[in-house]
Amino acid sequence: MALSPELLSASSNLFCAEDADDVASWDDDGAADNDGEWALPVHSGDRPVAALLAAEPDHMPRPDYLSRLHARFLDAIGRQDAINWILKVNEFYRFRPVTAYLSVNYLDRFLSSNSLPGQDGQRSGWPMQLLSVACVSVAAKMEETHVPLLLDLQILDPRFVFEPRTVRRMELLLMAALRWRMRSVTPFDFLPHLATALLPSASASASAASLLSRAADLILSTHRVVDFLGYRPSAIAAAAILCAADEIADFPAGDDGDPSSRFDVWVSKETVSGCRQLMEEYLIDTCPSAGREKPRRELPMPQSPVGVLDAAACGSCDTQKSAAPLTELARAEPLPKRRRLAEGRCTESIDTGDDGKNL
Repeated sequence: MALSPELLSASSNLFCAEDADDVASWDDDGAADNDGEWALPVHSGDRPVAALLAAEPDHMPRPDYLSRLHARFLDAIGRQDAINWILKVNEFYRFRPVTAYLSVNYLDRFLSSNSLPGQDGQRSGWPMQLLSVACVSVAAKMEETHVPLLLDLQILDPRFVFEPRTVRRMELLLMAALRWRMRSVTPFDFLPHLATALLPSASASASAASLLSRAADLILSTHRVVDFLGYRPSAIAAAAILCAADEIADFPAGDDGDPSSRFDVWVSKETVSGCRQLMEEYLIDTCPSAGREKPRRELPMPQSPVGVLDAAACGSCDTQKSAAPLTELARAEPLPKRRRLAEGRCTESIDTGDDGKNL
């Protein structure tokens, strides 16, 4: 559906009746230690698997979203450009992997049920960029302890720069469109459960770090291939952790020959097998920097132009190639606010003001 004033008016009054002490606890220094590397603990997750499986369909794009992208009813190229920018920003600020995943999840859920201005078969331009900034901002507020200013989020040569009040209005519009379901179920919610089932308790501490780190990389890489939208987070998590275990040379083997059988109670073996095959074809075999070395096999011809674009994006390993420039960028401070506002080519033209008529 198209954007409607009702979405914005529904979120015009925001009040929180909870006291801060009821929902958070503060250390003596008042700040959290977030300087170390992000890692998932190997223990049963905070939410039961049954609850995660029941809730994951409510945090996915509409079922016809993938087919509409294949048919080019939606701006697939604009979507991929937005995802590339989101992942680069998350890497620049060293956000947690779940923050990057949530950002893309918000983007896809919004696009699957709402039409951006000028999106009918054409590139979306500034609306897509504004939506991308809002998705990153909301995801960072959900997961990060230190969130950059809205102007500081708009880095890495964005085509447009938006005033903070414009981004805040888009945040409200985004959350209202997603019915305020911002704590999405992601593959990272399943990783602790899957790792516990896959790893013997005796060797859990020795292999968990490398297993979860590689699985997280594969999960984030699925955003490069549009066909992964056809799989639920549970299947993506299971396929990622199996691929990661297959890449680790000294990974402890279980008593049974098929490790995927340990997940049968949660996800279908056929579904995990299909997702795993797609992951091996597009995210492992075509990437020269993959952990395991094996002869590259010829990939099947993608069934759509979108698949061709996604396969090219993955095959070129643009994520790894961009690591060096991003490292250099990380050494420099973000551009001054006034300078970036002056360089924004459409800051004034996209100012929605307070009436929301132009949004």
